[in-house]
Amino acid sequence: MNDTVLQYLLVAVVLLPLLGAGGALLPAPPGLKGKNPDQAVLRHGVTITGAVLALTIALAAGFDHGHPAKMQASTDISWIPALGIRIHLGIDGISLPLLVLTALLTFLCALYSYFKMPEGPSPKAFVALLLLLESGTLATFAVLDLMLFFLAFEMVLIPMYFLIARWGGAGRERSALRFILYTLLGSVIMLLGLLLIGLKAGTFDMVALATDSSHAGRHLSHTTQLIAALAIGLGLAIKAPMWPLHSWLPDAHTSAPTVGSVLLAGVLLKMGTYGFVRIVLPITPGAAHTYAPYLAAFAVIGIIYGSLACLALARGGSGGDLKRLIAYSSVGHMGFVLLGIASLTPTGVNGALFANIAHGLITGLLFFLVGALKDRYGTSDLDTLAGHTGAALYGKAPRLGGLLAFAAVASLGLPGLAGFWGEMLAMFGAFKPAAGLHRGAYLTFTAIAAFGTLLTAAYLLVVVRRVNMGERETADAPQPVLADIQTYEFAAWTPLVALTVLAGLWPAVLLGLTDPAVRTLLGGN
Repeated sequence: MNDTVLQYLLVAVVLLPLLGAGGALLPAPPGLKGKNPDQAVLRHGVTITGAVLALTIALAAGFDHGHPAKMQASTDISWIPALGIRIHLGIDGISLPLLVLTALLTFLCALYSYFKMPEGPSPKAFVALLLLLESGTLATFAVLDLMLFFLAFEMVLIPMYFLIARWGGAGRERSALRFILYTLLGSVIMLLGLLLIGLKAGTFDMVALATDSSHAGRHLSHTTQLIAALAIGLGLAIKAPMWPLHSWLPDAHTSAPTVGSVLLAGVLLKMGTYGFVRIVLPITPGAAHTYAPYLAAFAVIGIIYGSLACLALARGGSGGDLKRLIAYSSVGHMGFVLLGIASLTPTGVNGALFANIAHGLITGLLFFLVGALKDRYGTSDLDTLAGHTGAALYGKAPRLGGLLAFAAVASLGLPGLAGFWGEMLAMFGAFKPAAGLHRGAYLTFTAIAAFGTLLTAAYLLVVVRRVNMGERETADAPQPVLADIQTYEFAAWTPLVALTVLAGLWPAVLLGLTDPAVRTLLGGN
C-alpha cells in the first residue's frame, strides 16, 4: 500500500477516538436515538471503536511486512520550532502489534459495555472517557517525539482515574487516587529525563536519537545517559509495574469495573515496557548496559513475589479476591517481560514483546471472565465462589468453566498457547545475555524465573480446582441458578481465545514483525 495512504490511516487511527469522545458528549441525532439516549451513546462507542479497529487492520494489511524495521506511515510536521518539538508519527514491527491489540481490546470493551454497562453515572461520560483512553494509548505507540510521547503517556491517566473512581466497586475512590498519585509522580520524574536527553542532544526526535550515532554518542555522555535513563526508567517502571513500585496495581484492578481492568492490564501496562524498548535501550545504550543487571534482579523478584502473593490469595480461608489475584499475577508476568528486556539480546527483547501481546490477550480474557462471575454472584471473593458454586462451573455452566480453565492454562504458559513463547524466549535471552553482562548472575536470574513458572502453575491450578470444582456443596442447600456464556459475552471473548491459540501455534506471525525491528534498534543502524 502507498505510504501516503498508510500515513492518513495512522493519523485517522489516532484522531478518530479523540473526535469520537467529543461526539459522545453531544446530543444524539433524532434518527439515531434508538430506545433511549443511553443506548444511542453506547452504540456510538461501539461504532467508533469498531471503525478504529477496521482502520488499524487496514493499516496492518498495508504495512510492508518485508521491511518491518523501517519506520512506515510517517508524518513529520513542525509543532513548536523554538523547542524543536515536532508532530512525528510512525510505526514499525514493534509498535504495530500494540496498536492492533489496543484497538481490539477497546472495541471488545465497548461491545461488552453495550450489553453490560457498569453501574455509575451517565453513559455519555463513560463512552467519552473510554474513547479518550483509546486515543491516548494509540498515540503512545505511534508518536516518535519524546515530548509527544510524554503527552500521550499522560493523556491516559485522567480517563482511567475517572473510570475507576466513578464506575468502580468498593474502595474505588481510594484506589483511583492511589493510581493517579503513583503514576503522576513517575511521570514527573520521567519528564525530567526526557528533557535532559532532548536538551543535551539538541533534538527530541526518537528516530534520530536511536539511529544517529552523533546524537546517541557525541551529545550524551555516559553520566547524562545514567541520569536520564534512571529518571525515565522510574516513570516507566511504575507503569509496567515493576516490583517494588507495583503497589497501586492490585487496588486499582480490584476496584475497577470489568472493562477498566481489561484495558488497564491489556494495554496500559504495556506502555511502560514499550518505553523501555523504544527509548531506554536505543537512546541510552550505555546506561541500559549498566542498569540491566539491577532491572533483571527486580524483575525476578517480581516474578516470585507476584506468584507467592497469588498462592496466598488462592489458599482456602484467606478471603482472597479473584480480581486481586489476577492483578498480582500481572506483576509476575510483567516480570518476565522486564527480564527479557534486561538481557539486552534480540532473543530476550523479542520474548518481552511477544509476552506483552500474550499477556494482553490472556489477562484481558481472565478479567472478562472474573467480571462475568462477579455479575452472576455479586462478588469475586474466591472463598465465596468456591463455597457457593460447588461443581457449578463444570456442572452448571460448562462453557464458562471450560473457558476459565483455558485462560488459566494459557496464563501459566502451556506450550501451544500464546503465554508459552514470550516467557520461554525471555528466559533464553537471560540464559545467554549480551556481551559484558555477568553470565553467572543471569544464570541465577533464569533459574529463579523458571521456578516462578512452577509457582504460576500452582496458583492457577488451585484457582481452577476451587472455582470450577468447588469445595463444599450440601444437598439440602439451595443452589443459585447459573447462566452460562451469553451471546454478547461469546462475541467479546471469542477473538481473544482465537488469537491466543493462533499466537501459540504460529508465533512467527508476531516474531517476524518484531525481530528485524528489534535487531535494528539494538544495533543502532
